[in-house]
Amino acid sequence: MIDLRGAQDLWRRCHVVVRDLPFALLIAATAFLPGLNDYGTQLGDLPHRPFDALTVGVIALEALPIAVRRRWPAVCLVLVSLGFAVDQLRGYHTAAGTALPIALLSAGAHLGSHRKTAAVLLIAAYVPLAVAVERLAPGEPLVGYATFSIALAIAWGAGSWLRMFRTTEAEHRRHVAETTRVAERTRIARELHDVVTHHVTAMVVQAEAARYLTAAPDRLDQALTAVTDTGRRAIGDLRHLLDLLNPDHGVDPGTGPVGELGALVERIRSAGQPVEFRQDGDPPETTGSAEVTAYRVVQEALTNALKHARGSRTAVHVRHREGEIAVEVTTEGPSTTSPGGSGRGLVGLRERVDVLGGEFDAGRRPGGGFVVQARIPAGRTP
Repeated sequence: MIDLRGAQDLWRRCHVVVRDLPFALLIAATAFLPGLNDYGTQLGDLPHRPFDALTVGVIALEALPIAVRRRWPAVCLVLVSLGFAVDQLRGYHTAAGTALPIALLSAGAHLGSHRKTAAVLLIAAYVPLAVAVERLAPGEPLVGYATFSIALAIAWGAGSWLRMFRTTEAEHRRHVAETTRVAERTRIARELHDVVTHHVTAMVVQAEAARYLTAAPDRLDQALTAVTDTGRRAIGDLRHLLDLLNPDHGVDPGTGPVGELGALVERIRSAGQPVEFRQDGDPPETTGSAEVTAYRVVQEALTNALKHARGSRTAVHVRHREGEIAVEVTTEGPSTTSPGGSGRGLVGLRERVDVLGGEFDAGRRPGGGFVVQARIPAGRTP
């Protein structure tokens, strides 16, 4: 049984000249069909001349260059035009004359440089050809020559339009690809920021606290163990993120495991931040985009609390409702230790929530402290 798909793939891998050669041979073979001898292209009123030895060369000169119409469009057009001129001046009027509009269309579509020069030369070459044909056989109205020139111009214009269309389409594809790359780089940067900032901040706080526990070996051991556990967690999350970037991984980044909120709160508590956690409603069994976003909101808010308001009371309230998830993280008291950050984390959170059609707000409370609030529609994917 013939493998059609394999044959098509093999044909596409062939050089463009090889793929155009059968078309050129078909035009040449058509010119030798007896029934088509009287239906060839005729410019002027020159009588038909019977085929002779020169006719074979003229047909070959008109038809065979079509094989290089995409590889060398200028060469193809020059040779075909020369063959057409001889064809008309000798009065053969073969069916191979159809190669001229094909060569013009191909040149308009594939000629990359000197396009205006080529158009001017074609016009300059057509005028003496028309004059020569008219002198050999007077009587053809001027409108006939003008109509033929318009037909040739239409063929060139069709090729130029095709070239412009392909250029526009290629530019559109490049724009889409660049936009996709930028969006993907932004998403990766956001994920790295969330993972690295959270874990490194916790490790720094835990390591600083361990300095003052040298007189209490048990508590020192607990603090160093917490640092070690946080480091392992960071490595695990980074490995998971890198796995998602692997094209052979086959898992949707929006549905990967990101950890439980309870475990997240416990890690922040172990770093010395007092956190109250309350979760209303039943979270879904499977993790979707809304749940991932809610987790990142809580993670970033707790990380900022640990960095900028260490030791201040922090309350996390997550409500699972039908069709949405509401998150509120409140930190009491002013910033006490770390200076203000770049704000990139909050900007990334706002973008995450906006993609899902939700609402996000973060700012200082009137009575002091900081609050992060998000309402995230559930059941949607970005």
